[in-house]
Amino acid sequence: MKVLVAVKRVVDYNVKVRVRSDGSGIELASVKMSMNPFDEIAVEEAVRLKEKGAATEIIAVSCGDAKCQETLRTAMAIGADRGILVETTEELQPLAVAKLLKALVDKEQPALVILGKQAIDDDANQTGQMLAALADLPQATFASKVEVAGDKVNVTREVDGGLETISLSLPAVITTDLRLNEPRYVTLPNIMKAKKKQLDTFKPEDLGVDVKPRLKTLKVSEPPKRGAGIKVPDVATLVDKLKNEAKVI
Repeated sequence: MKVLVAVKRVVDYNVKVRVRSDGSGIELASVKMSMNPFDEIAVEEAVRLKEKGAATEIIAVSCGDAKCQETLRTAMAIGADRGILVETTEELQPLAVAKLLKALVDKEQPALVILGKQAIDDDANQTGQMLAALADLPQATFASKVEVAGDKVNVTREVDGGLETISLSLPAVITTDLRLNEPRYVTLPNIMKAKKKQLDTFKPEDLGVDVKPRLKTLKVSEPPKRGAGIKVPDVATLVDKLKNEAKVI
């Protein structure tokens, strides 16, 4: 079984994000970048499926500029067999990424596509669902457990009321949640091995996809700073302030 995993290069989750002075977007100059944490979980899950004998090949895919090669090398250091970079300098929105992935699904014919449920930069939570719709494949989002059984995959997913287990026919699309697994530590020997693994590069036009943005960002601004809190002497005063000042009760 061939597994395709999508990975995205984002601002590292430990970095405090700053808005550009002109409000046009997020400041990316001299900022540490890394693989989206949810995508790291997706790669780890694909590797575990291979270790169990359920998968035979793992292909990591990233869309963006040439620097995304670093993210793909990280995925290959975790355990992906090869990488594909769809190189473009355009601002990629979820629909464009889904179309690119759909073209690669048609080309590679994987039995399973695994993506992070969302990226921590835009928090869109759209690409996996859009890909499933475009490719006309069954989908399971927010997966917390994945089990492949023959031509089926059983996915336990988190819903408002608890846990839901669904069975999908392969091929299928899965998006990962935080509780699915804990990604392994990438060792130096594996990083060195990843440098020798195959990495193919395509342009969007090679795949016949128009990635022109459909949405325009008008302005990006930081949220207002929280005001200082106050201490109240008793519950009666608290209730009075909630009722008459905050007007929440």
